[in-house]
Amino acid sequence: MATPAVAGLSFQMVVSIVNTAMVGRLENTQVELAAMGLGFLGTWAITSLFSSLSTGTHVLTARRHGEGNQVAAGEVLNNSLLICAVLGVIFGGLGYLFSYEIIDFFSKNDAVTREGAAYMKYQFLGLPFFLLIVSYRGFFYGIGHTKIFLFSAIIINLFNIVFNYLFIFGKLGFPRMALAGAGVGSAVSMTLGWLFFLGVTFMPEYRKPYKYFSHFSVSRDVIAQIVKISVPVSAQNILILLGFLSFVAITGIIGTVDQAASQVVISALFISLMPCFGFGIAGQTLVGQSIGRGEIRLAYAYGYETAKLTTIFTTLLGLVFVFAPDAVLAVITNNREVIEVARPILRIGGVAQVFYGAGIIFANALQAGGATVYVMMVEILTHWIIFLPLTYLFGITFHGGVKGAWLALPIYILAYTGMNLLKFRSTSWLRIRI
Repeated sequence: MATPAVAGLSFQMVVSIVNTAMVGRLENTQVELAAMGLGFLGTWAITSLFSSLSTGTHVLTARRHGEGNQVAAGEVLNNSLLICAVLGVIFGGLGYLFSYEIIDFFSKNDAVTREGAAYMKYQFLGLPFFLLIVSYRGFFYGIGHTKIFLFSAIIINLFNIVFNYLFIFGKLGFPRMALAGAGVGSAVSMTLGWLFFLGVTFMPEYRKPYKYFSHFSVSRDVIAQIVKISVPVSAQNILILLGFLSFVAITGIIGTVDQAASQVVISALFISLMPCFGFGIAGQTLVGQSIGRGEIRLAYAYGYETAKLTTIFTTLLGLVFVFAPDAVLAVITNNREVIEVARPILRIGGVAQVFYGAGIIFANALQAGGATVYVMMVEILTHWIIFLPLTYLFGITFHGGVKGAWLALPIYILAYTGMNLLKFRSTSWLRIRI
């Protein structure tokens, strides 16, 4: 079950690296990379406020599927789509209109602000389609058909690369839009991804048993359950991404090159993080379905075994980051000054991320049981009380520079994983009714 999810998220990882590599070869590389970092994290912070509806849809669908109630699972999809369509239109429009103000709040450089805002506003045009994809994705995760996500990821990400290339560099008669072209490519690919999922829902193997077309109804109870599960995850996601946005802003205080190098390293770390989220999807589905069937011991086993597999993966990637950092960085940028600054901080990130995979798995398992508030509180404590203050302390106050700022990362990750593990080992999260 994990393999298609890992593969699909790995395609997203590849797109992130390829897009950063394209931007890293534009003129004025340092400004473009810094702007992309702020624009990407800023857009992601806002979309993550609602993309957690995938988690609510996923958890509720997995539980109903485990109980053997397929029609109720289809009802979850219908109501999730309704929520996402409304939110996508409203906030996509607001994000498009106020992109400059969002970037300007975090940026210390006028050129970075202009480029980042141009990139961000086009990404927001794709927000309604992205959120509809979020609903479909959560449904197919919940029933365990992660292969559908893999197919969608291939379509979305291949077209993303193609259109980014055309619009960034102005090839084949398309306008040359530089960094803004990456935003256009993202919006177009999201539209195509939505069309793919819409087509899949008409297939008899899904349409007939789940009856989402023939039994469409707006259910306040289902909407309330989706929102109840999703809101803490939304808060958690927005805090994580605003936290990393603040982290990148702190590195900008140190210097523009340091900020650009941090963005390059964050892109490189997606090599390990995206597959970890894929393992988390499988673990969350299997834990949720097991709880729905009343198989508590099996739910525990799925959580622990998925954490073991993920840690093996992050360890192997960590070795690459530590012993061959230049090979990774060369894929993303050819700017020697940025590479020199990024090399030691990639090694720090490579060691730290070894322990992050297990933390993600335990968090996903707890969410499958309904303990979304606990996972949110862990993120608040470890990210905003530990990580960001230590980042500023080590990097600015103690004059440690960008390497000092990045030394806060392993402390944050160890605290995050440890607290999730302690909760997972208890039994309280298994008694939550959803």
